[in-house]
Amino acid sequence: MPRVFAQEGPIRVGGTLPLTGPLAGVGAIHKLAAEVFVEQINAKGGILGRKVEFVLLDDQSLPANARTLYERLVTADKVDLLMGPYGTSSIIAAMGVAARFKKMLVQSSLGDPSLAPYPLQFPSLPIGAEPQLTDTEVVLDAYASLPTPPKTIAFVTSKFPSALTIAKGGQQVADKRGIKSVLDLEYEFGTKDFGAIANRIKAADPDLLWSGAIGMEAVQLLDAMSRIDYQPRNQFYLFPAPGPTAAHPQANGLTSLTWFEEHEPFLKYYGAQEFVSAYGSKAKAAGFPYPRTEYQAAVEYAAWQILAAAAEGAGKLDDAAMAAWLRSNAVETVVGPRTFDGKFNAGKASTKLKQVQGKDWVTVWPADFRPAGKEFLVP
Repeated sequence: MPRVFAQEGPIRVGGTLPLTGPLAGVGAIHKLAAEVFVEQINAKGGILGRKVEFVLLDDQSLPANARTLYERLVTADKVDLLMGPYGTSSIIAAMGVAARFKKMLVQSSLGDPSLAPYPLQFPSLPIGAEPQLTDTEVVLDAYASLPTPPKTIAFVTSKFPSALTIAKGGQQVADKRGIKSVLDLEYEFGTKDFGAIANRIKAADPDLLWSGAIGMEAVQLLDAMSRIDYQPRNQFYLFPAPGPTAAHPQANGLTSLTWFEEHEPFLKYYGAQEFVSAYGSKAKAAGFPYPRTEYQAAVEYAAWQILAAAAEGAGKLDDAAMAAWLRSNAVETVVGPRTFDGKFNAGKASTKLKQVQGKDWVTVWPADFRPAGKEFLVP
């Protein structure tokens, strides 16, 4: 039976994603996850009894476009609510617009919370207030559990704002642990030729390569190292494109961060089973290179769960009231319970490490998040 919605018309949620440009691969994941949520919430009666409509614009992976488009969404399109874009720089741009118009902004991918002092922004990604330290702590804790922990490390990172910040913090963490840094190299976001960078890594020959790669940069670096017949003994990539990276012939054993993968115990989180089923079937139909549900899709879906919970909790579409409700309440999401206490509304970190095993991503650290029968493989 079709749902009967309230007569006020749909709740229009405005946002942008990088549907073209260097971040388009990840943008497609976030778009599909949002569409799954909107379809599911409408099938259940919408939000506050009203149908939800996603007004989505393409920012072309450019923060300047995001700023212009969010202003358009508020002033010309007159959307009711805002959903954040993908990527730190675009989120900062959108946040400036949200602050000017006193709009709440739920976002899913800000890698540096210190850049978000705006009190009406709320992150779905549970990285805590200091990911520049805690991210690499998780990485090095995991590698310390191996029979031969790394004694040397190379930091090679994109100048993408959050990647650069996390790399700088990671260097501090490694230094405090007595792990010697044998290379510190930065490159421009959008770099496509990694030949010279691969040669620098080979010359340094670290026990662990710490790569601040964004999207397809991970694949391009793997390609470049393969061409010179070099593979690091251990390698970590910060924010790689999940499907193409896992499918790369030299990827087995490399690691990355995660907050959700398509296996237990993540599937026990609120709405996870329903989301995974719907997202997987749609991703396969769309021809995604990695149609399994991983954290990029999950944090986008969680952002929509947070937005819906705030509206229902406040009982109205009032940005200030919705923000006040979020600060006082936990929200059950597919990435676990989210609270927004502490600095930058960040809540507690829940960062984990995953590893490519046979072209699939498997969570390996902490050990209690590993699927049954899986281990942290020694490359």
